[in-house]
Amino acid sequence: MTFKIREIQPSDDPAIAAIIRQVLTEFGANRPGFAWADPELDHLSQAYQGDLAQYYVVVHDDRVIGGAGIAPFPCEYEQVCELQKMYLLSEFRGRGIGRHLMQRSLEAAVAMQYRGCYLETFDAMHGAIALYQKSGFEPLKTPLGDSGHNSCNRFFVRWFNS
Repeated sequence: MTFKIREIQPSDDPAIAAIIRQVLTEFGANRPGFAWADPELDHLSQAYQGDLAQYYVVVHDDRVIGGAGIAPFPCEYEQVCELQKMYLLSEFRGRGIGRHLMQRSLEAAVAMQYRGCYLETFDAMHGAIALYQKSGFEPLKTPLGDSGHNSCNRFFVRWFNS
C-alpha cells in the first residue's frame, strides 16, 4: 500500500476533523473530556501554525486517512511538546502507517528542539497504546500539565537524548 505523509493544508481540515470524530465515536470518546470537544478541531491547519507546531496528514489515493500533530505543551518540564490528535481510519490500521506517522512526528519534535514528547489516551485504545510503547513512550501514573482532556486515563512521555 502506498501512502504519503505531508503537512496539513486548509483544504484537509474537513476531512481530518471528520476522521477524528469518526475514530472517537468508534471508541466511545465522542463527548467532552476528549479531543471531541476541542474548539480547534475544525481548523487544524490554523491551530498548528508557527515554528513549534506541526500537523501531518496521511494520504492514500488522494484521500486523507489520518493525521497527527506536535505542539508545545505547558507543564512542569521545559521544552516539552504533546503528540496530539493522532488518529487513523480503522481500515488502515495495522499496516505500519501509524508507525511512520509517529516517526515523522517525533522527528519534527526533535528538529524543533523539544526535550520530550507527552501524550494522553485512554484504556480502550489498545492498538494506539501498543504503538506508543513500541515508539519509546513510557507510562506515567499521573498527567503532566493540564491538556483539558480530563477523560483520558493513560499518560505517556518520551524523553529525547540531548
